[in-house]
Amino acid sequence: MEAPSSTPDQLTSDLRALERELWTQEYLMKISEFDGATVAPEKGAAARGEALGYLAAKNHALLTGERAQELVRAGEAAVERGDITDAQLADEIRVLARDQREAQAIPEEDEVAFTRLVCEADAVWHKAKNASDWESFEPYIDRLVAAIKRRAELIDPDRDPYDVMLDQYERGLTAAQFDAFCTEVRGTVVPLVAEIGERPQPEAAFLNAHVPEGVQRSLSYDLMRLVGLDMEASALAFTEHPFSEGFASGDARVTTHIFEDNLMSNVYSVIHEAGHAIYEQNVDPAYACTRLEGGTSLGIHESQSRLFENTIGRSRAFMGPLLRVLRAHAPEVYGQVSEDELYRAVNIAQPSLIRTEADELTYPLHIMIRYEIERELFSGEARACDIPRRWADLTRHYLGLEVPDHARGALQDTHWSGGSFGYFPTYALGSAYDAQFLPALERDGVDVDAAAASGDLAPVRAWLCEKIWRHGRAKDAPELIQAACGAPLDAGFYCDYLKRKFGELYGL
Repeated sequence: MEAPSSTPDQLTSDLRALERELWTQEYLMKISEFDGATVAPEKGAAARGEALGYLAAKNHALLTGERAQELVRAGEAAVERGDITDAQLADEIRVLARDQREAQAIPEEDEVAFTRLVCEADAVWHKAKNASDWESFEPYIDRLVAAIKRRAELIDPDRDPYDVMLDQYERGLTAAQFDAFCTEVRGTVVPLVAEIGERPQPEAAFLNAHVPEGVQRSLSYDLMRLVGLDMEASALAFTEHPFSEGFASGDARVTTHIFEDNLMSNVYSVIHEAGHAIYEQNVDPAYACTRLEGGTSLGIHESQSRLFENTIGRSRAFMGPLLRVLRAHAPEVYGQVSEDELYRAVNIAQPSLIRTEADELTYPLHIMIRYEIERELFSGEARACDIPRRWADLTRHYLGLEVPDHARGALQDTHWSGGSFGYFPTYALGSAYDAQFLPALERDGVDVDAAAASGDLAPVRAWLCEKIWRHGRAKDAPELIQAACGAPLDAGFYCDYLKRKFGELYGL
């Protein structure tokens, strides 16, 4: 083993070299995963899984090896002694040390096996969803839950495994905290949904008008420009389940899924995923190739996508700029639609089966369905074979709907096939963060409605960049929210926002 780095400058150089090598391997893994979800052929899954397994092993060995451990120990000691005073480097060491401790808990063979399992499960899920074939995917759920519970117990054997996984996606979050959050939000949303169910819905036949795929593809690029994505640092792809990925500050990918008889699905999918991508594009460039590059948590990430999709994208003020784009590409459909008609149409609140198509009000109920099933899987109260029944029961309970098939039920989301248990709560938290940002923006002099109405979102982007984006992984969600909003997360802002918006829309 090499001798410890002898000077602060040498230590800094060695730490940065380690970070760059880790980043390079992770970049290659992300590229392969993105390819698998977008353009790779079905029969390529096994080969991709083998390659990803190899890269995962190399990355795990590099992060947890003796040399990396030595560098982290030396870095932490240098910070404590005051030999390293650069704040960014101190943050890099802190985050690298946390990543290393968690990775050390997982044996390399487990990491490789899990990577291969996820790759295989994801390929099976894509095929199963298209065929509404739960039985072919079902065995993977039990295998994934067992593997993830083992990982959680290795990371922290003294905590509930589900709490460990929640913390992986949103630092500090526990099931007890999310239970309290759900109770408060449910107390607002359920009565609103019931009241709205007794009111007439607006006529909006144009929502289901036919708009060809080629037209929608062209429109998607204009929507990306409208919200402010750097088009030279962005790419658009098409997939079964829309997502986004940030590979580097100059490379953020957006995906969407086009339905020719549901243009708004694509419109808000693109705006939503663009919100994720613009966050990645605006992390401090000084963080490139370090552990600080990228978004800090999935809840904060989701707050950015929901802010662009809902707070701005579905606001009355934004209907003018949005309608101009729609008319430019589909004048035969939107030429005679007014801004008021469009506003009412894109804010129809009505229970539906598909989470990604859900309206802003009923959306958190979809999260509660998945959260309750995950809790049951982790506690042992349920197994994979129970999921379709539980999904049907909870959908009936929360949304008052019957599940007609698995594709519109338990197979609709990609997350479980990717091993992402504990992820879904961050979607609801993201909406709550978003609602809390709005009064903070206004207190700081940003006129959100004026920016939305003008189609120039630069003032909003500038505030978000200063308060959220530029910090990357250097700050965890609680610190960001406290600094940006002057208070910790408070679900009351979210509940008040929903009551105000939908009360006005439906005259409640």
